[in-house]
Amino acid sequence: MIVQAYNLMAHAFLLFLLFPYILSTNIHACKQTERSSLLSFASTLSSPPLNWTSLDCCRWKGITCDQDGWVTRLLLPSKGLKGASNLTSFNVSNNSFTGLLDFSSNLFNGDLAPGLGKCSELQVFRANHNNLSGFLPEDIYNATKLEEIALALNSLHGAISDKIVNLTNLAILDLSFNDFGSELPLNLGKLSKLKFVTLDFNNLEGSLPPSFMNCTNLVELRLGNNNLEGDISVLDFSRLSQLTKLDLRFNNFTGTVPVSLYSCRFLKAIRLAENHLEGQIQAEILSLKFLSLLSFGYNRFTNLTGAMKILMGCKSLHTLCLSGSFVGEGMPSDDDMVDFDGFQKLRVLGLVRSNLTGQTPFWLSKLKNLEILAMGFNQITGPIPSWLGTLPRLFYISLSHNRISGKFPQQLCRLPRLLHEPIASQGENYEFELPVFSANCFRIIANQNFVSQKLDFVPATIDLSTNNIVGDIPTEISQLQLLHTLGLDSNNFSGVIPDQISNLRNLEVLNLSMNHLSGIIPSSLASLNFLKEFNVSYNNLEGSIPTGTQLQSFEAFAFEGNPKLCGAPLPRCESNKGIDADNKNNKEVHNGLHQLPWLYIFIVLGFIVGFWGVCGSLIINKTWRYAYFQFIDNLQDRVYVMVTLRINMMEKRLRG
Repeated sequence: MIVQAYNLMAHAFLLFLLFPYILSTNIHACKQTERSSLLSFASTLSSPPLNWTSLDCCRWKGITCDQDGWVTRLLLPSKGLKGASNLTSFNVSNNSFTGLLDFSSNLFNGDLAPGLGKCSELQVFRANHNNLSGFLPEDIYNATKLEEIALALNSLHGAISDKIVNLTNLAILDLSFNDFGSELPLNLGKLSKLKFVTLDFNNLEGSLPPSFMNCTNLVELRLGNNNLEGDISVLDFSRLSQLTKLDLRFNNFTGTVPVSLYSCRFLKAIRLAENHLEGQIQAEILSLKFLSLLSFGYNRFTNLTGAMKILMGCKSLHTLCLSGSFVGEGMPSDDDMVDFDGFQKLRVLGLVRSNLTGQTPFWLSKLKNLEILAMGFNQITGPIPSWLGTLPRLFYISLSHNRISGKFPQQLCRLPRLLHEPIASQGENYEFELPVFSANCFRIIANQNFVSQKLDFVPATIDLSTNNIVGDIPTEISQLQLLHTLGLDSNNFSGVIPDQISNLRNLEVLNLSMNHLSGIIPSSLASLNFLKEFNVSYNNLEGSIPTGTQLQSFEAFAFEGNPKLCGAPLPRCESNKGIDADNKNNKEVHNGLHQLPWLYIFIVLGFIVGFWGVCGSLIINKTWRYAYFQFIDNLQDRVYVMVTLRINMMEKRLRG
């Protein structure tokens, strides 16, 4: 009896422990209609299976249900999903409980299906980074609880409907990298909860609606790479007190930078590059204590020296891009312009394509945190200053397309950042406040399409191409173990290609074309396993291109302009040129040194034998001497008579 009572109590206790699980299982069991809809969607996918096999769809990966078994969240990002009917097969029109749909970073294509407007509880809809096309379904504007729409990196087109003002809870709108056109809705300012607006890389037209200035909760406004226009100076930014990032690059805005912009005290990044702005940089910018990125390039600003003196006071500035502006002005040269704490956090300086004159200014030597220096396509003269090699964090130097002269400084071969990996405390993984799109920030990278916010995407580079640099390529350059790109083309370098370049194991680009280099191509260059671009054309190189190496995988144009160079990919070498170029040159020199004395000896002996063989006989033998001179006299007479007859005959012909 006691045993039975004990067992009964044990079962009761066990039932008590399992009751919450049983209860939750029953509560969370999904609705049959939800399960059928999800299975119908999964059946259309020609991609990795979702493994939705159990009876309860609320337990499937990526699915979240409420207590009544209705699907409230569908999270399927980065699953490689694709299918013929794609999103149109997922019927959400009968589901008024779903609050979040995330299909981002998959392979869906085709149009967006209508029906989203019937998801009365939908707050977040993400389908960015797919291959979607067509228009935004009109009924999406009926989902009035939407707080986030993220459809970036697709091929959607059409206009952004005026009905978007119905989404009064919208805080995040990301339609970037699409093909939306037409003008922005005039009443966007009614969306007072907007915080993040990302519409760059579209085809938007017209002016920036003044109502935008009523979105007082805006934190980021990015409208770059569109066709927007109008006078930006008439806009009043003073109400956008929460704004931290403004990106209006690559549009057609005119006017001057509005002073009201500098009342946005929390601004960290301003990018207005590639517009038609003019005027000077105002001193009011110093009120932006958190400003770390400023890109005003490719506009019509003036007074570079004054601008640098002002911007030196922006103590948080990390990235300064003024390329393509201040055209034709002089490089600020006042050595005292930068004081002890000016530009001390500056990491990136872009002054490209401005036709700036003068020499590389000494005040740059005070920028101890500078990592990227881009000053190509100017009219800079004078030598490369040796102090560039002392900047402890500099790993990118572009001084190409200038008028720089002198030799390659030895100190540049000891750039600390290129000798060894930087220590973690140096913060080499710095991130830009705004993404860098290819060359749009400081125009130092070409022929690459990428989006990055990290500084380490920039390859370690020394680009001195198209200048007037002379002398040998220093062998010490082999110390720069972390160098990725070396551009010395279109200069006046002479001497041989240093064999030590093969020590640059990370080298990806090597351009030595259009110089006066001579000798052979060192076979050791074949050890550069990461080499993607190679060019030694139009020099005075000779011998055969090293065989059995990746050097032969480059096109012929990389070697042309060297008449004495042969071997694949150029025409084959002659058979007597098959020996190693080094040994051949040494053998020719060796043979020449041994043959030279014998040549002189044979010449002297020949002269002696010829002289005494003829003249000696005439001196010793009197009969031969008389006969010789008689022969000479007779020959002279014959020649005289022949010439006279010829002259008489020509005169007769001319008279006749």
